[in-house]
Amino acid sequence: MKCPYCGFGQDRVVDSRESKEADAIRRRRECERCKRRFTTYERVDEIPYMVVKKDGRRERFDRQKVLSGLLRACEKRPVSSSQLESVVDAAESYLVDAAERERTTAEIGELIMEHLKKLDTVAYIRFASVYRDFKDVNEFKEELEGLLASHGQGRARK
Repeated sequence: MKCPYCGFGQDRVVDSRESKEADAIRRRRECERCKRRFTTYERVDEIPYMVVKKDGRRERFDRQKVLSGLLRACEKRPVSSSQLESVVDAAESYLVDAAERERTTAEIGELIMEHLKKLDTVAYIRFASVYRDFKDVNEFKEELEGLLASHGQGRARK
């Protein structure tokens, strides 16, 4: 921290406490060169992680919204809450790894579907039917056929 009076780069913290709103830490510092005191505030970086919707709108990433969608897809299925938490953790990690702090809902949705496909195929189909917004039974049938074909290849390899 540079001293605002003499510009020296070394100081010592004399006092440290939370602000009244508990959203920052207030520190009293003393410059090692000129011995003058000054106050600094530390705040958490609050730039939110964003998702870009299909229509171009940007929205804050809502972990609870993703989890509630997964809960609906996995209703009455043998998928534990810890497995669902790990899927949401993976989606959140994927978003956090983005250099520009945002990803498209298409990217996040595909990642979630890959995880669901490994956990439970019925939950995967339920999630895909809402996520991909199937327009008719033929689109639904094509998704099922693709899933069945990939399962048939997996069995043939074993």
